[in-house]
Formats: sequence, C-alpha cells, structure tokens
Amino acid sequence: MEPFLASVLVVAIAEVGDKTQLLSLLLAARYKRPLPIIAGILVATLANHFLAGALGEWLRSLLSPDALRWIVGGSLLAVAAWTLKPDKLDGDMRMPTRYGVFAITCVAFFVAEIGDKTQIATVILAAKYHALALVVVGTTLGMLLANAPVVYLGSAGASRIPYRAVRIGAALLFAAMGLAALFMAP
Repeated sequence: MEPFLASVLVVAIAEVGDKTQLLSLLLAARYKRPLPIIAGILVATLANHFLAGALGEWLRSLLSPDALRWIVGGSLLAVAAWTLKPDKLDGDMRMPTRYGVFAITCVAFFVAEIGDKTQIATVILAAKYHALALVVVGTTLGMLLANAPVVYLGSAGASRIPYRAVRIGAALLFAAMGLAALFMAP
C-alpha cells in the first residue's frame, strides 16, 4: 500500500501550480465541459504514467540496488529543487474543436506531461517501489485529485490557492524522500 499512497501524495502535491494544472484551467475555461476534460486527463495520465512507470521498472532491472538508491535519492533531490520553480504554459494554446474536447484534452495533456516533474516522479517511484500498477494508479489518482477541482471550479478557485506555499511543501516532501532514499538502509 505504501507505493500507492506515496504516489498519490507526491503527485497530488507536486501537481499544484504545475503546467498541466494550468492546462486543465485553460481547457475548463475554454470548453466548459468538465466530464470530457477529466476523462481526457484520466486517459492521458494513465498512458503517460504507464510508460514512465515501465521506464522506471526497466531502469531498476539494469541497476544494482546500491546504484539505484543513489540515483533515486539524487533524482528526488533534483525534483525537489525543480518543484520550487513555478511553471507556466508556453506557446499558443488555441486548439481546434473539430476533434472533440475529450480528444483535445488527451493529446494536449499527454504531450504537456512529457518530461514534466510528475512524469519524472513516476519513473522514480516505479524504480523505487517495483510496483508498477500501484504507482501508476496512485500517480493517476494524484493527478486527478489536483486537476479535477480546477476543472470544476475554474479560475474562481485558482486565485485562492497559495501556490508558493504548496510548491515549498512539495519540494520539502521530495527532499525528505530523497534523503530517506540516500541514507536509510534498503
């Protein structure tokens, strides 16, 4: 159960203020259709995080436990530092509607999540816990916990979130996990 709970917590906290959460807000404001947007987030996240988790499992198979411990610990510390940097959406976010809100959300979310800190966290968590299904389901649930309220509340609630405090809390969580991975016995 630890891989699932850690995955939910890490991604839900790290996602606050992340570019994919901003994308959720943008999609909600533009299309005003929460169910297809949330369904698109779900499908895109499952696909993206499954691939990330599979990469984590593969890396685990290549590395010795000691090397894996140092890589996981160092990576978590790097993600902690990265979490302190606020995200913003880049580029033109005007999207054609002929493909439907669900399809647009799937593609946009999948692409936006590539190389994102929550995707990197999924790779790290899968490598650490060797529990692909629990990690993918946990990170996906964490993603939905952070994004579904944004889709439903839209811009009205987004202005009330203390993004800086959440980023600092997430960074501390990643740092604690990194230090635990480095200095605690396996």
